[in-house]
Amino acid sequence: MGATLAAVPLLDATRVSAAQAAAPGLDDPAKKEIAMQLVSSAENSSLDWKAQYKYIEDIGDGRGYTAGIIGFCSGTGDMLDLVQLYTDRKPGNVLAKYLPALRRVNGSDSHAGLDPHFPGDWRKAAQDKVFQQAQNDERDRVYFNPAVAQGKADGLRALGQFTYYDAIVMHGDGDDPTSFRNIRKRALRSARPPAQGGDEVTYLNAFLDARVWAMKQEEAHSDTSRVDTEQRVFLRGRNLDLNPPLDWKVYGDPYHIG
Repeated sequence: MGATLAAVPLLDATRVSAAQAAAPGLDDPAKKEIAMQLVSSAENSSLDWKAQYKYIEDIGDGRGYTAGIIGFCSGTGDMLDLVQLYTDRKPGNVLAKYLPALRRVNGSDSHAGLDPHFPGDWRKAAQDKVFQQAQNDERDRVYFNPAVAQGKADGLRALGQFTYYDAIVMHGDGDDPTSFRNIRKRALRSARPPAQGGDEVTYLNAFLDARVWAMKQEEAHSDTSRVDTEQRVFLRGRNLDLNPPLDWKVYGDPYHIG
């Protein structure tokens, strides 16, 4: 998945900069930790996101194996990029031998050349600090940093930046109608972000409406509770800076960050 995001001109820079200066963005270490926990609650039903380095399964969504802290997929290219980075940093690692197979299955749900030992080898690699750091770095490069940068360009505070991050994690940023950039474009048809003089809450509601539409286009993502009973809860409470305590539900399960 590509992740090049086009920034919006800051048309109301004074108001935007004042709002952003009032509280830390999602790239503040404490806020980033919250973001990782929120995504993990939806992706892995756990707040312990660091336990997910070893996670791997085929969830039947047409993307092959889904694995790691952000759901790198064998069918979408980001898993290939991750294993290549790991191999660049540590040649001869336990996953390096799968690079040819990962290139072949990219764009499909095939396990050809990966079964039966790839899941076990992934879990072995996940014990390696080098592989853990590679997962962190690819998460930031492909998903977190672009989402936060676009959120800041749109004049959004931590919650808005998080809504972007969660969307790009699930949908990627390709050219298909349900990609992050096209969810954002859909929202812009009905509301303006603060950087364009709009109201932040109104815009985020429009963005979440567009996100729900995108999720419902795909059966594997049709449960919209990560929006309905998580992000909308924070938005209704006008917790635009994503300050704890935070209470939410995903798939009916309750979570709390104190």
